Amino acid sequence: MILNLEPFRIKPGEAISLDERNPADTQGLTDAEHENAAKAHLDVLVDKIDKLQERLYAEGKKGLLVVLQAMDAGGKDSTIRKVFGGLNPQGVRVWSFKAPSKEELAHDYLWRIHKRTPGKGYIGVFNRSHYEDVLIVRVHGWASPETIEKRYDHINAFEKLLSDEGTKVVKIMLHISKEYQLGRFRRRLKRPDKYWKFNPDDLKERELWDDYMRCFEIAMDRCSTDDAPWYVIPAEERWFRDIAVAQLIHDTLEKMNPQYPEPGFDPAEYSAEGLK
Repeated sequence: MILNLEPFRIKPGEAISLDERNPADTQGLTDAEHENAAKAHLDVLVDKIDKLQERLYAEGKKGLLVVLQAMDAGGKDSTIRKVFGGLNPQGVRVWSFKAPSKEELAHDYLWRIHKRTPGKGYIGVFNRSHYEDVLIVRVHGWASPETIEKRYDHINAFEKLLSDEGTKVVKIMLHISKEYQLGRFRRRLKRPDKYWKFNPDDLKERELWDDYMRCFEIAMDRCSTDDAPWYVIPAEERWFRDIAVAQLIHDTLEKMNPQYPEPGFDPAEYSAEGLK
């Protein structure tokens, strides 16, 4: 089961309309048989990613940064769990960025982000990211339009630096509709074990949905580059979302083509049986 991810990629400079993108798209894979096949395929993809991650870690020359952004209830946590939960935790780091601390506010807005980027050999996953500073900050007017405008250039330069230094950057928006989000909120309120995920303030942010969509569109238009592309992944069918993200990570690592390093000794001089 190979998906065509190209329609989900935002080309540099592409004017994007999220209204024209179907958040429930499954590329025609809609019946139960395909859904079950997708779940089995996800296991295969995760196993392949695990092997590629081991090579990445062993090689120690390149890193991969995966940025996940979405509206509340968009599925960031479950995507991370399904796609990255089966990998060796030695080589994967997941960071969640919430409201900046007092110390973080005493520095430039990229300071807290840069120190969490993956080192060589690692996969880093950001649950929210530096894009909050051109999303929620722009929506609420917490920075001037002039400041926000400069930040798009800052972000592009930052991601170009990471790329030049060996860290591949892939950015994913998990795309859901306003109606789907409401359904997820309602489900959380029906399950006591999910109460902790419900925040009444999310309802206030929900009222600003159109503003958020516009800010997402601008950010992806301004900051999807060849070095750090944006992908809009339909996320309402979670099985499709998972295999789409997993295939994207797998394909990216394959293109990076990490290799096991040459041994620093001559294996022919040793035999496993002869070791004492």
